[in-house]
Amino acid sequence: MKISAIVTTPPYAAFLDEVARHPLVAGFRLNTVMPLKTGPREALELLGKYKQPVWVDLKGRQLRVVGAAMPPFTEIRLSHKIKVNTPVDAYFSDGNERARIAAVDGDRIILEDGPRRMIGPGESVNIMHPSFEIEGTLTDTDKAYLDAMKEMGMSKVMLSYVESADDVEEVKRLLPGAEVVLKIETQRGLDFAKKHGAQHGRLMAARGDLYVEVLRPHMIIDAVKTVIQADQNAIAASRIFDSLAWQPVPVSADIGDAAFLLEIGYRTFMLGDQVCLKRDSVIEALNLLDAIADSSK
Repeated sequence: MKISAIVTTPPYAAFLDEVARHPLVAGFRLNTVMPLKTGPREALELLGKYKQPVWVDLKGRQLRVVGAAMPPFTEIRLSHKIKVNTPVDAYFSDGNERARIAAVDGDRIILEDGPRRMIGPGESVNIMHPSFEIEGTLTDTDKAYLDAMKEMGMSKVMLSYVESADDVEEVKRLLPGAEVVLKIETQRGLDFAKKHGAQHGRLMAARGDLYVEVLRPHMIIDAVKTVIQADQNAIAASRIFDSLAWQPVPVSADIGDAAFLLEIGYRTFMLGDQVCLKRDSVIEALNLLDAIADSSK
């Protein structure tokens, strides 16, 4: 069974040359929230020297914290202006922590309570409510990366939280000829995938936020099936072999998860931030994925 992997790459990592040579690796993903000494061009130049395709992961509509805050009754600034009926629940830490939003003012939310810890910049926030709206698509950082890519002749983009064709067109206006992977991460995104398939770009089941955004946890099963049915070349991403980030032997559930994704038709996988931060964990994840695919023939 022929499979491939896209690896999330910290630009300053010393082990990228070895990762780039792994037979499963078909490209690098640059998470644009990773810190840099100078700016986007530096990261693109660092990764470009490894002779692998580089996919720049734009945050788009993904809602993130700007600045640190300590609940309860705290103000948090977000990456976008939002509208939502309050009070309403918000979720942090991959959906594991819940907080109550008492009020909203543009890009400011006031938390009534929780989580009982410091909320740091860059953390993602999930709000699942029918009245929830995000103003705008691309962030200033996204636009800076697109400018750098245009100057350097690069075209491969991943766009988070795609929910409409307009989201994709905004990228293509700033980067003509962009090759866009559409990250499906919400119920609205799933509806878009079912309607349009791969018409506007290759789809990705981005399970990090998608798992939080589905109405019930078990519905992630139908969600990832929906994406691969909409695009037979779709990419499965996030929550793949995360246990390897903490221990050398994967948990059984991680192995079964990868086997399930292969069984329903996924052939390209993207390894996420946690497992890719260290050389041993990312190499082991690639080898494990290769072994599972081989045993699934």
